[in-house]
Amino acid sequence: MPYFKSSKKNQPLSTLWAIKSQKCGLRHTVFSVNGNEYSGEWQDNKKHGKGTQVWKSGAIFNGEWKFGQRDGYGTYSVLLPETQEYAKKYIGGWKNGKKHGYGMYLYNNSAVYEGEWSEDYRSGWGRMYYESGDIYEGEWMTDKNHGQGIIQFANGNWYEGTWGDGKKNGNGKFYYPDKGKLYEGFWVDGVAKCGTLSDFGRNEAPTPTKYPIPKLHLVDMQLVLSEAQSAYLERINSKFPLHDTLTDTK
Repeated sequence: MPYFKSSKKNQPLSTLWAIKSQKCGLRHTVFSVNGNEYSGEWQDNKKHGKGTQVWKSGAIFNGEWKFGQRDGYGTYSVLLPETQEYAKKYIGGWKNGKKHGYGMYLYNNSAVYEGEWSEDYRSGWGRMYYESGDIYEGEWMTDKNHGQGIIQFANGNWYEGTWGDGKKNGNGKFYYPDKGKLYEGFWVDGVAKCGTLSDFGRNEAPTPTKYPIPKLHLVDMQLVLSEAQSAYLERINSKFPLHDTLTDTK
């Protein structure tokens, strides 16, 4: 029996229609039945390349796509009901449809985060400007301060040291420039557990305390602090077993 090579002409009409409907390359706006619309590039019937997606809910994404997912660099904006104008919320990197890499997120007019992201979470290094006027710069993990970081408070005080789960955890220093004081010690869940308070920049402080803090005369001050810290290390290690800096008492 002779063999005949199959061709498109021998295929069912429904198959030919399906092939012709496959979106590939640059297309005009494509409207979905749910009210969403997309304008841009396609590949294998998926958004791929540069394009703009407008959701019926009032959001818009303009940037790079990869096989149907936001992937690369792009801007996400939301529609403001009071002005009917789009306001940018996030500008930066994406991966598999989630914020990933370096980017900036605008929570409102005064609260802004700029730094690294991982799967929609602030993770890595970043700087957060809070609505209160406080500024945190340092490490993050799943949207919380975690690792080494510095927070500058709106009143002029600042803390630098170790964080865990969004709170001061481990060794750190808290500066009071208005009083000319420095507290250096160990923290657990945001509470100072043991440490030393000393004068720091007392002569330049605008409102120093009436009397200077007397110097300690312990034979081995570090030993005393280390023994006091050991009471809390087990609790810290059980909460943050992967963060070695929290157990460093040097």
